[in-house]
Amino acid sequence: MAGGRVNTLWQVDGLVVKCYRADGESPLFPNRPETEMAALMALGPKGLAPKLRAAGQDWIVYDLLPGQLWSGYVQSAAQALRRIHAMPALAGFRQMPIGSAEILHQGAKIAAACKGQLPSPPPDMGVAGGPLHLVHGDAVPGNMIEQNGTVTLIDWQCPGLGDPVDDLAAFLSPAMQYLYGGHRLAREERTEFLAAFPQDLAARYRLLAPALHWRIAAHCLWRAERGANDYRTALARELESLGTLA
Repeated sequence: MAGGRVNTLWQVDGLVVKCYRADGESPLFPNRPETEMAALMALGPKGLAPKLRAAGQDWIVYDLLPGQLWSGYVQSAAQALRRIHAMPALAGFRQMPIGSAEILHQGAKIAAACKGQLPSPPPDMGVAGGPLHLVHGDAVPGNMIEQNGTVTLIDWQCPGLGDPVDDLAAFLSPAMQYLYGGHRLAREERTEFLAAFPQDLAARYRLLAPALHWRIAAHCLWRAERGANDYRTALARELESLGTLA
């Protein structure tokens, strides 16, 4: 199947067979079959993810979701993420960095593993993380399947317990929109997307946006230096937008 950037997928009738690359992890996006298996077992019956059918050490099989990739209507994407964030926290999932200090620390570690240089990180804005919620961890357009106006997310190999601002940043990221089949979101679309979330979450995202998107830029540089050449264009788009996404 087309679309995957790390793992390999095949469609077999109404099923998807997914095999995980052993070197598929990045510092920002883990690639853990056991985590995706647990997520699909918990969320598939609730309609928030595909239903798991079988699993092995480095592969899973799940139901093929009917529909097509996200159509571009930001409200449908926001509604899907709100349903996920409202779920009870799932035991055993990783805890993700929260708050400006932890986000900037993770971004700095990624940048330090690169030969190239990024613009200096933003100063720590002293923002604490919010309450821990279930977070998809890779909420990009290519992981959103839409049917009749309802979006369901796929690719659950890197969820965690964290601050939902991570999912908002992944969706709003110009780099991720470019890489995963979206489009350059207009200011009006970003405003509409954020307005669909609780006010405190949207406000926290706006405060943390410089740190969140600088960290995504660091990830793009890390991937580009390891042979993913389209991440260089993605990096340029993310850097162009720093300071304008809040």
